[in-house]
Amino acid sequence: MGRVDPNELKAACLGLNGAVEEFPFSPGLSVFKVGGKIIAISALDDLPLKVSLKCDPDLAVRLRAEHPAIVPGYHLNKRHWNTVTLDGSLPDRLVREMVEDSYDLIVSRLPRAQQLVLDWPGVAVRTTE
Repeated sequence: MGRVDPNELKAACLGLNGAVEEFPFSPGLSVFKVGGKIIAISALDDLPLKVSLKCDPDLAVRLRAEHPAIVPGYHLNKRHWNTVTLDGSLPDRLVREMVEDSYDLIVSRLPRAQQLVLDWPGVAVRTTE
């Protein structure tokens, strides 16, 4: 296991189609969004590094039970958000999957036209007969 650092976290978030970084709350708090909706929040300069990510409620409970580094979202809806401490205790792959899952949860609720623009693999392709 490695340790996801701030640059890797930022790259993972911004590597998702249509993702942007904004600072609506304070200059040191990165808010990553797609379609105007938040997918991740992190103070990239903080130690230990933490990130809050949207999560399916059932999966959120399981992840919290399995990993002490994953707790209910700090100052967020605890049913739908986890705060993850990136202290090296979690596999990098799991962290990347959680970022991608957060993105997918948000994009799945965007209008279909926006999903198509984002080239999101989860968009249902309509066929004409």
